[in-house]
Amino acid sequence: MVQSTSLATHFNREHDIDGLLAQMTLAEKIGQMTQIEKNSITPAEAAEYFIGSILSGGGGNPDPNSAATWRDMVHGYLEAALTTRLRIPLIYGVDAVHGHSNAYGATIFPHNVGLGATRDPDIIRQIGQATARELLAVGVHWNFAPAVSVPQDYRWGRAYEGYSEDTGVVSELAIAYLQGLQDPAARVMASVKHYIGDGGTTWGTSIKPDWVANDWQAPKDTYSIDQGDARDDEATFRAIHLAPYIKAIAAGAVNIMVSFNSYHGLKMHAHHYWLTDVLKGELGFGGFLISDWAAIYQISEDFYTCVVESVNAGVDMIMVPYDFRNFIAALTKAVEVGDVSMERIDDAVRRILRAKYWLGIFEHPLGRPELMETFGSAAHRAIARTAAQKSMVLLKNDGVLPISKGAHVAVAGRGADNIGLQCGGWTIEWQGKLGKSTIGTSILEGVQAAVDGSVQFSDTGEFARRAQVGLVVIGETPYAEGWGDNGDLTLDPVDIAVVQRVRSEVDQLVVVLLSGRPLIINTILDVADAVVAAWLPGSEAHGVVDALFGDTPITGKLGYTWLRSADQLPRKTLLSHPDGPLFPFGYGLTTASEYKA
Repeated sequence: MVQSTSLATHFNREHDIDGLLAQMTLAEKIGQMTQIEKNSITPAEAAEYFIGSILSGGGGNPDPNSAATWRDMVHGYLEAALTTRLRIPLIYGVDAVHGHSNAYGATIFPHNVGLGATRDPDIIRQIGQATARELLAVGVHWNFAPAVSVPQDYRWGRAYEGYSEDTGVVSELAIAYLQGLQDPAARVMASVKHYIGDGGTTWGTSIKPDWVANDWQAPKDTYSIDQGDARDDEATFRAIHLAPYIKAIAAGAVNIMVSFNSYHGLKMHAHHYWLTDVLKGELGFGGFLISDWAAIYQISEDFYTCVVESVNAGVDMIMVPYDFRNFIAALTKAVEVGDVSMERIDDAVRRILRAKYWLGIFEHPLGRPELMETFGSAAHRAIARTAAQKSMVLLKNDGVLPISKGAHVAVAGRGADNIGLQCGGWTIEWQGKLGKSTIGTSILEGVQAAVDGSVQFSDTGEFARRAQVGLVVIGETPYAEGWGDNGDLTLDPVDIAVVQRVRSEVDQLVVVLLSGRPLIINTILDVADAVVAAWLPGSEAHGVVDALFGDTPITGKLGYTWLRSADQLPRKTLLSHPDGPLFPFGYGLTTASEYKA
């Protein structure tokens, strides 16, 4: 058994939990097991039904969207919970997967795909600490992160949520982030996700049951691998996908989110073996399990069966997220008729209350309003800037990088002056959005501030005069989850055209790629003098500029093997393919010898 950092071991509040459980009615217990999205319930209803948690999903923002309105919205629910008979505080949760990215003006850090290239646990721990402070400032105590996904197929639309294809890299960096979030100085509960095998599903298997409403209206030809079926043998599955959870539990994980995917055809939300036998039994996990967004609905066409099977499998809190009355009624009936035992209910509620005591919200239910001055602060943006610098991977450099600050630079491409594109999905809106979506610095703005020579800009690459250096910024339009499943991974034709157009108008050409995964870059690799993978660097793109112009070195190393063509996927095919990869795992040129500091 893993050496468990059981919450009971470190925080002797079991007697308090015993006392609460002895007083709680069935309605109060089931309320604690219920999580609702904020647009589906009022604060008064949350108190009436003793709700254990409220969440904002991607884009679940107040209107207008600001730090102050976030605080007011969240506090409304937190304060309502304190009017209940037992005054059990609720936890407000968000997907702050790269900063409190729903909130306008928050610091947006690089996505995990870039952070994996840093190989730097310290900067990632700092990101966790900064994110925790910006969350606590507005009353949020729960972050649905880190993802400890180990993506084995980059066609997956969530590949950028994984630090690496390598289990060891994922484990080391995810633990650093978890420790940063859960630092006692400003503690937010991490949700380690998605248990288990979300990064190991098979292309073409993510077919949703007909009875599951597609309430987000996914575009055609999406969801080809996200939420699909993992088919590895158990030994391989454990070696690749279970290992990060073993590390997370040892490091103090309090909450784990269950994955949408199946394992050999059985939905993980109904998988007693992986949830209870392995996670809670074999690994000794003492925290609680939260379901993913409406995921239990995929278990069966009959909702009652969904509720019974998920709770009996080991899910402790259900992210409903909409019709809470129907869920509460179903679980109440299940207990009354004996389909779910009171012992299972008490176990789930004990785990939830244990986490709440550990979190300290019985004593400090409203977060840390005094931290509001840290929200989007210069200190946090400096961390994000450094992380963007360290994330960059230099794929090619024929003597052009670092760029001279005295050069005449022509900047082009749809990613050059586009904060939304450089931040990617899970930014302000679930699918992200283009343009100046939040406060930050674009690559163009960073260049204009850094260069002593002249700067021209044209997003289409049409310039009035020839330049010494062309800087073309291209990349993926933002996406999230199955909306980003992509069987081609080719560059946008518009991006290719801009690169080719600028090539003829400059002496030297640098291409910066903003993407959530390796893409097929054969068409531009020979055309450019330098190619830099900047991934999704977040709101502080002057960090990218720092590295391009030599204020800091480029030192990042690939966390993913770079493919030549999509038919080389999944990873096990790529590693044995006769043509080999374009760039191997761990590859990365450096400008350290030319570093000007």
